[in-house]
Amino acid sequence: MGVAVNARVQEASVPVSAGRDEFPTIDDTVSASLHSLDRKQLRERYVEQGAFLYLDAFLPRELTARLADSARALLPAVNRNYLPGHKQGGSVSRHTIDRLAPQIAELYRSPALIDWLEAITGDRLLPSPDDDPHAYALYYYTREGDHIGWHYDTSYYEGRRYTLLLGVIDDSSCRLDYELHTRTPGATAVPGSIQYPPGAMVLFDGDKLRHRITPSKAGEMRVSLTFEYVTDARMRPWRRFVSNMKDAIAYFGFRQVFNVSRANGKPSAGSDSA
Repeated sequence: MGVAVNARVQEASVPVSAGRDEFPTIDDTVSASLHSLDRKQLRERYVEQGAFLYLDAFLPRELTARLADSARALLPAVNRNYLPGHKQGGSVSRHTIDRLAPQIAELYRSPALIDWLEAITGDRLLPSPDDDPHAYALYYYTREGDHIGWHYDTSYYEGRRYTLLLGVIDDSSCRLDYELHTRTPGATAVPGSIQYPPGAMVLFDGDKLRHRITPSKAGEMRVSLTFEYVTDARMRPWRRFVSNMKDAIAYFGFRQVFNVSRANGKPSAGSDSA
């Protein structure tokens, strides 16, 4: 089983620079929170586990609470979807988030966060293109049987695509089941299972981790926030078409995917997420 790292950190006291607003920015808060994490040790663990890392506490409590408030406020905007034998649940794309919860986009683009992720992955990371609805998205499990089956977060981009899962709300019995090293030549797959709480994080190379979310029960609620970063934002036209259709059918709906695409003058792009 992959090893979960206990990364409990104290709520950081963030200094405010002279001439700046009274309250720290999201980037200030993230920077202070990540300061106590041992990058070298976590990088080694990430590599050892085949491009996978779980921390049971990552975001500060105050920031996690703000994300939970945003997730609840966005409930009326959730697009429900159902694919027999594979997935059932709801989602809110980055396009809706940009209109209604812009602080999530601020966290996604945090220089401190991206710098930390680059130190762990060993890659230079780029934000997903503006037309990618999966760049940052909220995934809701609010009805009995909501789940997603075994899959990889397949990258349709020319380069690698990294997934960062952040726990937002978890009043559920859902678990993230996963298998490490399924695509490591000569290695034996290593199974694992976690129920990551609000403020926790899971980081992995989307093409290397086979994973699923187990079904929710009646009366439960689980919301996770997913960030996607890429090493090369180019995408071939036929892959873009496949990606668009998957997004429209399985996640955000045709109106959200294709109307936004036309407004931007180009098609959108994305892939599976948990």
